[in-house]
Amino acid sequence: MLDIAFIRSNPEIIKEGIRKKRMPMDVDELLSVDEELRKTRAEVESLRADRNRVSKDIPKLMGEERDQAVELVKNVKDRMAQAEPRLKELEERFDRLMLMVPNPPLDMVPEGDSDDDNVEVRRFGEPTQFAFPPKDHLELAEGLGILDMPRAVKISGARMYFLKNEGALLEFALFRFALDLLVSKGFQPMIVPQIVRRDAMIGTGFFPLGEEDTFFIEKDQLYLVGTSEVPLVSYHMDEILNEKELPKHYCGYSSCFRREAGSYGRDTRGFYRLHQFNKVEQIAICVNDPEVSMKEHYLLLGNSEELMRSLGLPHRVALACGAEIGQGQVLKHEIETWMPSRNTYSETHSCSSLHEFQARRLRLRWRGKNGKTHYCHTLNNTAIASPRIFIPILENFQNEDGSVTIPEVLRPYMNGMERIEPKSK
Repeated sequence: MLDIAFIRSNPEIIKEGIRKKRMPMDVDELLSVDEELRKTRAEVESLRADRNRVSKDIPKLMGEERDQAVELVKNVKDRMAQAEPRLKELEERFDRLMLMVPNPPLDMVPEGDSDDDNVEVRRFGEPTQFAFPPKDHLELAEGLGILDMPRAVKISGARMYFLKNEGALLEFALFRFALDLLVSKGFQPMIVPQIVRRDAMIGTGFFPLGEEDTFFIEKDQLYLVGTSEVPLVSYHMDEILNEKELPKHYCGYSSCFRREAGSYGRDTRGFYRLHQFNKVEQIAICVNDPEVSMKEHYLLLGNSEELMRSLGLPHRVALACGAEIGQGQVLKHEIETWMPSRNTYSETHSCSSLHEFQARRLRLRWRGKNGKTHYCHTLNNTAIASPRIFIPILENFQNEDGSVTIPEVLRPYMNGMERIEPKSK
């Protein structure tokens, strides 16, 4: 959420941000509602003041003067009966519109309509070349005996899976490696709630625009999170942090749940789009200084790049274009990893800066040395998400006999295992 005072003073900046992000939003409608709301609120406050003033004087009055005062109070109440419902209606409409306003992207964000327009920043390694016909990750996983999708579909429906045997161990190894890396850099590890209230989803900016992609527990009015970013950033909701505490660095492990609404028919084979997956997320909370939050952005991005280099996976870092940036982000980098079966680099990590967008919604502030409070800046980035990361690991490190070489940094977490061997049928 943005500051309405900033929107009033800079409507063209907001309109340009809407255009660049390719998001439908009528700023003029918001400003019109805002103006009418302020007039109606002033009218209601004036009526309430008149009612209270005259009502207070009535016991002191006598005769005709008292009758006139009573009649005046009645007229005021009649006018309030019309104005107050209108005020409530305008407040609700204003709040809905404010939740739809996108955060204007930074000037460095390139123009573009899709991920095809993302701008490559740097690259690690080159696409893997094979001296034999390579298999895709699904063929490999089935041959290695680490995956069972048919039974998962029978139990839970489409886009579900059982990860088993060395596959389960490999996922735990990935998460432990990622957590150890982040903890060594001072990040506080957390296992977080995966069911949250609506306030947390609105506060982190996943509602209202992302509501259709979220699993809802209707009986309890609770939601399954699509990322541990939601509970991690909401952790300090309604709090005022001391400047000395900042920046805050957290890394959270959770299962994640997404309906993948609107993606049916796309990426249905294998591990790319699933209803349930696991992830280690990293977040930062800092003072609302653009220079400070930019340093935090590159810190989070650097952590993920270090992890990917350690795994030895060919990847590139891309600056996301305007249409690929979400409602709250002012800046986003993606790490796209080479996936041989897709014959392209595909997203495995997303690093986002949101400035005050989430903090305003969550009422998350910090107090400086002068005693004044300010809204924080928040940032987030994937550390590792599984099983999507299995696509490049299995495909890039496959061998001609169908075995897969385990990245060296993960072997200590797998009791020294160097390869996953195919299982005989």
